[in-house]
Amino acid sequence: MDTSGGGKTVQDVMHRGAACVGENESLRNASEMMRDMSVGSLPICGEDDRLKGIITDRDIVVKCCAEGKDLDSTKAGELARGLVWVAADAGLEEALQKMQQNQIKRLPVIENHRLVGMVSESDLAKELPDNKLAEFVHRVYAPA
Repeated sequence: MDTSGGGKTVQDVMHRGAACVGENESLRNASEMMRDMSVGSLPICGEDDRLKGIITDRDIVVKCCAEGKDLDSTKAGELARGLVWVAADAGLEEALQKMQQNQIKRLPVIENHRLVGMVSESDLAKELPDNKLAEFVHRVYAPA
């Protein structure tokens, strides 16, 4: 899929400065961070400041609340899923492929082994021609 992004890289379109929730922080804290930042997902970082996974608001509802687990005692790291990321200097095509292959809508961006931002489907969609946008949406939202 040619993105026709004019040679742009992920760092050109990403949201900079993504905040992490610590892997040992409670899901209550993670959900409060999501509320305060108006986001639906957070990267999970370990004590070593390295990316451990990502958690979504849906994860909290389905894997904690619906299971009868306690928001205060369940740690974010327990729900860490999918360590999928993209390098900041990668092309938009690589980010698109990773999102499509993993059917995800948000992707952590790494530079020098550290989280530097997040790129979302809407960030990439702004760079796509209409026909490529339709293909991308179909692949990301297709049943697994």
